[in-house]
Amino acid sequence: MKYVVMGVSGCGKSAIGAGFADAIGGIFIDGDDLHPASNVAKMAAGTPLTDEDRAPWLHDVGLTLAAHDGVVVIGCSALKRAYRDMIRRTAGGPVMFLHLHGDKAVIAKRMAEREGHFMPTALLDSQFATLELSQVDEHAVTVNIDQAPSDIIADLLAKRI
Repeated sequence: MKYVVMGVSGCGKSAIGAGFADAIGGIFIDGDDLHPASNVAKMAAGTPLTDEDRAPWLHDVGLTLAAHDGVVVIGCSALKRAYRDMIRRTAGGPVMFLHLHGDKAVIAKRMAEREGHFMPTALLDSQFATLELSQVDEHAVTVNIDQAPSDIIADLLAKRI
């Protein structure tokens, strides 16, 4: 199975994704590592990415999913339905999206406390403005991140199909 742990920046995709992958015997890949340098520079400068900026990155996320046999988990914002559809098409098979959702204040606090990440807290509003919640016809589950990481992972494990 292939999974994408999704959500706005600062929701915990890397930490929760790695813990979820461990729990299901899969591998975790941080989608941030797949961004072109130009995207990282743009975000670090406080400029939101456009759909055009994201397209090659989303394509690479899908290709990375397709390239792995077995259970693979990638952390990727996948904020819009069109982004998730692109990942699914490129992955060439079923992908389950695990949406880490939370209150903007909770996420802003977490972003402010993390060190060494290129994404500034100033871009959080643009992330929420871009976010399209998953629809009932998508292979997706949503969990609330305002709980301990172990509880978030347990919630994902219980909800995955």
